[in-house]
Amino acid sequence: MLMNHQRATVLIVDDQVRGREALASVLEAEGYKLTFACNGAEAIRMARLIIPDLVLLDVMMPEMDGFEVCHLLRADPALALIPVIMVTALDDRDSLLQGIEAGADDFISKPFNRAELRARIRTITRLNRFRAMLDERQQAQEELTKAYDATLEGWSRALDLRDHETEGHSRRVTEMTVCLAKAMGIEGVELEHIRRGALLHDIGKMGVPDAILLKPGPLNEAEWEVMRRHPTMAHDLLAPISYLRHSLDIPWSHHEKWDGSGYPRGLAGEDIPLAARIFAIVDVWDALSNDRPYRRAWPPEKVYAYLAPQAGSHFDPRVLAAFLQLLDERMSCAQIVSVSV
Repeated sequence: MLMNHQRATVLIVDDQVRGREALASVLEAEGYKLTFACNGAEAIRMARLIIPDLVLLDVMMPEMDGFEVCHLLRADPALALIPVIMVTALDDRDSLLQGIEAGADDFISKPFNRAELRARIRTITRLNRFRAMLDERQQAQEELTKAYDATLEGWSRALDLRDHETEGHSRRVTEMTVCLAKAMGIEGVELEHIRRGALLHDIGKMGVPDAILLKPGPLNEAEWEVMRRHPTMAHDLLAPISYLRHSLDIPWSHHEKWDGSGYPRGLAGEDIPLAARIFAIVDVWDALSNDRPYRRAWPPEKVYAYLAPQAGSHFDPRVLAAFLQLLDERMSCAQIVSVSV
């Protein structure tokens, strides 16, 4: 007998009282919670009302037979995953195929073997509960992921607000980095890791004193030494967080250069993670394309002319080519829009 907290709800659908009673007599001793419907329309209404764990569905009913009821259950998103066992006196192959096409999960022939019926119901309800548990866990995981991502965006905005001159920078570079990554064929979970890494690319600057981070003039060598530590600070901050471990490439390595002259580790070529090679280009592009305290924003043509010769020195040539193609497409679109206006 099932424990109370595990009681599954079974909807028994049969137009005959004796049929409903026969099925109920098999299941009552097993501890199931039983509900009943005497026709197809009532079966649909009851299913929507209680969302049962299983439907035992008689095939031969007037007006709406079991095949049509099963079709309607499968067509309703709220009911589509409810297991359905068809109870039928039909034993021909065509009826079996019709039931499968309608979406039935199993069949029991009349007259049924009581032990076999109990075993099949027990198996299907157990599997359905397991599926429901997995769905609940997945939903909880998705909600947790959304909460984590909202926190990351909050951290990113907080850093932008700390440095008013770069406000909006994190949002812009994140959007463009994702765009470039997609253009290079990156998708799915890897793209999510890149998006999070881009959002947090400068999180290590939380450890840089305001006197250095907000200094209006050029930094001296000692100040640069402190500033260059921010990727390592980002690594030390984020590495213990398992959720962000796969998003570390950009915060830790976006100041590395293709020729090995970057920091903090002096990585070169493909030893630099691809995510960081993608972001490095976007980061420089955004810095040159927007106002800074020491200079005005460069026009797109000047930014393009600066980036192009950096292939093989600062930037990965393959990634830079993909980025410049994106810029070409954007500039072409902008020209078309200006002409049409």
